[in-house]
Amino acid sequence: MTVTSPASAPDTHQGPASDERLLGTSPLKRLLSRPELGSVVGALAVLGFFSLAAESFLRASSLSTVLYAASTIGIMAVPVALLMIGGEFDLSAGVLVTTSALASSIFSYRMTANVWVGVGVSLLFTLAIGAFNGLVLARTKLPSFIVTLGTFLMLAGLNLGCTKLFSETVSTKSISDMDGFSSARAVFASTVTIGGVAFKITILWWIVLVALASWVLLRTRAGNWIFAVGGNKDAARAVGVPVGRTKTGLYMGVALGAWISGQHLLFSYDVVQSGEGVGNELIYIIAAVIGGCLITGGYGSAVGSAVGALIFGMTSKGIVFAQWNPDWFKFFLGAMLLLATLLNAWVRKRAEATA
Repeated sequence: MTVTSPASAPDTHQGPASDERLLGTSPLKRLLSRPELGSVVGALAVLGFFSLAAESFLRASSLSTVLYAASTIGIMAVPVALLMIGGEFDLSAGVLVTTSALASSIFSYRMTANVWVGVGVSLLFTLAIGAFNGLVLARTKLPSFIVTLGTFLMLAGLNLGCTKLFSETVSTKSISDMDGFSSARAVFASTVTIGGVAFKITILWWIVLVALASWVLLRTRAGNWIFAVGGNKDAARAVGVPVGRTKTGLYMGVALGAWISGQHLLFSYDVVQSGEGVGNELIYIIAAVIGGCLITGGYGSAVGSAVGALIFGMTSKGIVFAQWNPDWFKFFLGAMLLLATLLNAWVRKRAEATA
């Protein structure tokens, strides 16, 4: 009979704390793992900088202006960020905003219908374009750059051609005297006064979208799918994730944001110029990247995109408050993009090193 010595016997009295799966994560590790950490640091730096450079920057009225500028970008930056987390991007997002506004205006005017009918038709049409992008991407396996560049060119031509066809000019006809215009303006372009300071309702739309997107990413199965297809779509497909359906849904999310932004554009100014929106897709992508999203996908957050949009708003209006030449704005935006990308990469490496 073989006798096992106590020294060589397996230790059966180790507590559950020895299992590394049960070890807690320190607050520092959790902080360093947050994708929006770099953008928050950058936002605080921009806030401090313009607080010193412009005396009026911290006034309540200035805050309202900054938040409005941030919200007009942030409404689109949120779904664009989710799309980038899913490993794709959309070059048609900028002109899609204009397409949405034109669809509402032209349909309402030509059909002499209540403007809410035009708003509903615009929603269906815009979502259909988002679904088209996703389905073409899924069926053809083409890069999103090619698919959405094609959509961008088609929409740019459609916007100009249809506007000239129905309005005989490059801008739409006024619909301010039509039924439903006042109520639609209240929903998409009204102003709310809080403490004597006027805030645009787009700020509320922005906050709702950030909260909804964060819930989807962090609390639902769809959120797990988004991170999975962005990290490795082949591996995700192998474990049963509906890759094509997930990406189509993300493109429809971008279309929803474009619809909200388009209705705000229409009901703020009553008429829409057919050539608007070109180039804005890059601003949405920049806001998402500054907020911590990776171009390669699989990493990022909705809150980070909101912080990226806030940095955009503070910079664009801070330059004005400081009475600097606004021609330098794009220089500062490009510099922030590079710095934010480097900072985000450093934060991610630190998080992986301390994991």
